[in-house]
Amino acid sequence: MSNRIKVTVIIPNYNGLKFMEPCFKALELQIYHKFQILVVDNGSTDGSVEWLKEHQIPTIFLDTNTGFSGAVNVGIRAAKTPYVLLLNNDTEPDCHFIGEMVKAIERSPKIFSVSSKMIQMYHKDKMDDAGDMYSLLGWAYQRGVGRSSGGYSHPCRVFSACAGAAIYRREIFEKIGYFDEMHFAYLEDIDVGYRARIAGYDNVYCPHAVVYHVGSGTSGSKYNSFKVRLAARNNIYLNYKNMPFLQLLVNVLPIGAGMTVKYLFFKKRGFGADYLAGVKEGLETAGKCKKVGYRPEHLKNYLAIEWELFTGTLLYFYEFSLRQLEKRK
Repeated sequence: MSNRIKVTVIIPNYNGLKFMEPCFKALELQIYHKFQILVVDNGSTDGSVEWLKEHQIPTIFLDTNTGFSGAVNVGIRAAKTPYVLLLNNDTEPDCHFIGEMVKAIERSPKIFSVSSKMIQMYHKDKMDDAGDMYSLLGWAYQRGVGRSSGGYSHPCRVFSACAGAAIYRREIFEKIGYFDEMHFAYLEDIDVGYRARIAGYDNVYCPHAVVYHVGSGTSGSKYNSFKVRLAARNNIYLNYKNMPFLQLLVNVLPIGAGMTVKYLFFKKRGFGADYLAGVKEGLETAGKCKKVGYRPEHLKNYLAIEWELFTGTLLYFYEFSLRQLEKRK
């Protein structure tokens, strides 16, 4: 059996010192050993830099915060292994995690990414993410979030991997492009997964690769002005970049309805102005994005994606209804 290192675990870090110890301890306990670690520090000021140097962890130190997209792109380009595994610093992977991820991505050369079974760190009976999905309403969402972690035990295709704990086939980035640095953070993983789907690659979910996730470890909360504004802006980028004009035309009404509902949702929570500011910025700057060029040979992929957007919408409302019913019990 070859002892060649197959995967580089890339950990983007921005002021995540409090998460370092448990995350690296979990990596030390991995049963699979054909991996190396590379941290990309985004100009941290909380003592992370000193801690990483003291523990002699391979790290690329950036002078400024380039966001999630900028940091992981630096890491992916520096990696020499066939696979790169992106891992948030606020995670603790199960001891079988890396081995199961490698096993899953090696099942087919058509697989671009594998999403793990992410479980809430402080509520281990609840799911955090079983692969990311997208919908006709322009809503991206975490499959399984808030539902029993005892479920979601079957492998399946998903729209995109959640980059908080996902493995990617490195060479495919050269064909479809890297994470979009205009996104800075939020929805960049849906975007790269979308581009992979257009090109005919698959994104899959592996239930055997378990990781525990704090969630919002860097931004600090589920909803805040920064996150709401960036996600609203990036949603505009996501649709503009990946949908040909005809597909945008077909979907403009449901996307518009989805934006209206989101605005009302955030307005109720005091973030309405932030959401509108993000949408405005997105509309004004979308032209700077690198749009995916339409190719006739990808028509079947676009049709498959449109069907996935429809089924993704149904799945969203199904899971939402189940969560509401569970809350009333």
